[in-house]
Amino acid sequence: MKHFLTLLDLTREEARFLLVRAAELKRMLRLGERHHTLPGKTLGLVFDKASTRTRVSFEVGMFHLGGHALFLHSAATQLGRGEPIEDSARVLSRMVDIIAIRTYAHETVQRFAEHASVPVINALTDWTHPCQILADVFTYEEHRGSIEGRVVAWIGDGNNMAHSWINGSVIFGYRLRIASPPGYEPDPGLLQAARALGAEVELCGDPWAAAEQADLVTTDVWASMGQEDEQAQRQKVFASYRVDDAVMLRARHDALFMHCLPAHRGEEVTSSVIDGPQSVVWDEAENRLHVQKALLEFLLGR
Repeated sequence: MKHFLTLLDLTREEARFLLVRAAELKRMLRLGERHHTLPGKTLGLVFDKASTRTRVSFEVGMFHLGGHALFLHSAATQLGRGEPIEDSARVLSRMVDIIAIRTYAHETVQRFAEHASVPVINALTDWTHPCQILADVFTYEEHRGSIEGRVVAWIGDGNNMAHSWINGSVIFGYRLRIASPPGYEPDPGLLQAARALGAEVELCGDPWAAAEQADLVTTDVWASMGQEDEQAQRQKVFASYRVDDAVMLRARHDALFMHCLPAHRGEEVTSSVIDGPQSVVWDEAENRLHVQKALLEFLLGR
């Protein structure tokens, strides 16, 4: 049994296999070919946080694979009434075949996985968002070929997405530049650990320096879920970290722009960029479906 809590739970070979399989599944779906590889299998979706893309992609994905997904918001389950995480993990493991958790503290997913007897997927925590990076790398390679050795510019908060891009450098071999305001950089311990595993990550500070001749420019909202009370302060701190046309001009002429969504146009990215010809955010959003289907098959041994 294998869990998927961070990208580092995969080997490079396993990650590559997932991207190849995702491409096959996407092609099959487009051709209308039936691919019920998980008939009778059930996925439990245990969510603390609001979701659009994550919930829909997992639910639709299980439907395509011939299985079934159950959405369990914590507020409507015993978890929301104080049932220990360990007990919920033990009980749900006896009723479903695989579990995806979307929550705040990464420790919650770790504790759940420690006591579960079925595979557990991190569908987002405040620490990492590994499913998104699988989709992002898949999207880049659909458009531009292998991401290995390419330059990725992350501009914005050193949040769960920044952490996942750092881990992704270990697995996929791209070079990463991060531009975050002072005090909002990625976790130094995570960064150090990734570098020890071979990640090429540079902290730039300046968005233009990060974007210089980059192959991919990406960002996220300035205030993530649970940080709404910091919104006004963050708007001031991050004002010069907006991805606009001037930033994109620093990147390569064929650079792509990505955003995990939802986006706040006029804050972390301008409309001219996210709706412009270099943006692949809609392909990126769709591809969550295909890579997660490949992930579900992989973790369930199909």
